[in-house]
Amino acid sequence: MESTHTKTIVVTGASRGIGELTVKSLAKGGHKVFAAMRDITGRNAETARILQEWAGQNELSISVVELDVTSRESIINAIDTIENQGPIDVLVNNAGIMPAGITEAFSIDQVKATFDVNMFGLAEVSQAVLPGMRKRRQGLIIHISSAAGRLAIPYFGVYCASKWAMEAYAECLNYELVPFNIQSVLVEPSGHATDLVNSAPSPELSAVLEEYGPHSSGREKLLGMFLDLFAQKQVANDAQNVADKIVELVKKEGQLPLRTQVGDDMGVSAINHATAPIQENLIGQLSPIYASQSQ
Repeated sequence: MESTHTKTIVVTGASRGIGELTVKSLAKGGHKVFAAMRDITGRNAETARILQEWAGQNELSISVVELDVTSRESIINAIDTIENQGPIDVLVNNAGIMPAGITEAFSIDQVKATFDVNMFGLAEVSQAVLPGMRKRRQGLIIHISSAAGRLAIPYFGVYCASKWAMEAYAECLNYELVPFNIQSVLVEPSGHATDLVNSAPSPELSAVLEEYGPHSSGREKLLGMFLDLFAQKQVANDAQNVADKIVELVKKEGQLPLRTQVGDDMGVSAINHATAPIQENLIGQLSPIYASQSQ
């Protein structure tokens, strides 16, 4: 069953790629969309202007809002501004960065910076919208994960670690929010042709890279392989497919799948299928605890 009423939706990381496509697709579906991105008066000023003009030309409801997921003040200001215009029905946690290279050669500051965006920022934005959702006893949070959140891919160790953390956080939220009729679900794209690949941060510990010698060049080879793969399988790995899947999830009424895989499978569906019964068994064993807490 599909919902037909207009929803208020916040999409983070909306300046490009999956985020931008999702904003446009949701707006075309008749929803009121807030395109959240950082630095809308600086480096993203032109992006924000073009998106706002496009919305006006197409008579769609898109509002660009300043939101830096690494800044608590920015998050609070953005969510307060949006909620002053009405309750938030859906949050799409899309903001992310994808470092690539020898895992050991990333400084701890680089690792922390990755988690600040991919995990801690996601958690803070979720915490900002959840009080309103709990009060109304309805809501949906869609977390944009990755195949890397279910696989361990060499040269993407820091990225995989942040996405694995996201997966656990999102799944636990989904169980704990049941009493409030709020769902927390994951979308797991495989590699898609977005700016994440071209803007992937490199490791900065040069001394470590030197010790790895020729093995450190695996980063460029792997990124090149991904770009070739995207070109060969353009339809399957079109980022628009991810946006379309998000639109489908927003439309659906009732219980949504916890995980939705998009694009080349890469074995992710097999992992999800194999682990689901184990997780369900665990939740079954813990159900008396949930029952006692809800009374």
